Amino acid sequence: MYQIVSDGACDLGLARTQELGVEVVPFYVSMDSALYQKEIEELDIREFYQFMVDHPKQFPKTSMPSIQDYIQVFEKIAKQGQDIICLCITAKFSGSYNSANNAKMMIEEKYPDCKVAIIDTTLITIDQGMMVEKAVTLKNEGCSYDETIKQLQALKETGRIFFTIGGMDYLVHGGRVGKLSGIAAGALGIKPIILLQDGEIFNAGLSRGRKKSLKKVNEEMMKYFKENQLDPNDYRFTIGYGYDQDEAFQYKKQLEELLLKEYPDFHQSIGIGQIGATIGVHTGPYPIGVGIIKK
Repeated sequence: MYQIVSDGACDLGLARTQELGVEVVPFYVSMDSALYQKEIEELDIREFYQFMVDHPKQFPKTSMPSIQDYIQVFEKIAKQGQDIICLCITAKFSGSYNSANNAKMMIEEKYPDCKVAIIDTTLITIDQGMMVEKAVTLKNEGCSYDETIKQLQALKETGRIFFTIGGMDYLVHGGRVGKLSGIAAGALGIKPIILLQDGEIFNAGLSRGRKKSLKKVNEEMMKYFKENQLDPNDYRFTIGYGYDQDEAFQYKKQLEELLLKEYPDFHQSIGIGQIGATIGVHTGPYPIGVGIIKK
């Protein structure tokens, strides 16, 4: 038997991870650069976004799980005689993957019969969450340890997130873009369209205003399916949002209508998930977009 573990960047929330039986190693969040609290366990994500909305000139920070945080979770599983598959946020965004690998070496030395696989998902937030859910599905279907790892390694290459944000301030402050880009975009009221693939973010265009930027997000997603001759029915979809849940539900309806128009045989419901603090500190309180990954 084996246990699925993920770092907190999967953004599945406490209720969902408990339902799935997944062990989560949380990130730490600080509003004031002094006190760091464990996301979800000690700091509710709604509190986090409310703070950002109420204090637009303050920039919360996150800190990755420590090696000891991973050891604590891994050792509990090893003592139960189970192997471990741990899914981590893209190593290009965080050192969480490295912390997990260091913990793996220590656990395997102390518990030689315990196998520990650390997977760099190359994904973040809602896409990582869908991959964690797939890992649990494979396990529940009776897939072996090695087969589950093999399928997950292939699956991660299919993940993409198309999204936009409310402004550039948080990306600039977090060092994700050059300061000049932030000043120019802020001055013009232009919203960036961002693509995440292969563990990195890319500029997918610019648009003025929220409605137009969401329309551009949709266009980029549809272009991806059409240019690569992909069937949306082979993919899972999840809307990711920050502070504004109502906007997420409106966007879900809009996206489902668009997919049905372009692909009349489209026959699935689109999920909705709240983007956690690990990514929220870089996007600000108003990210919105859609993550896709092969079923």
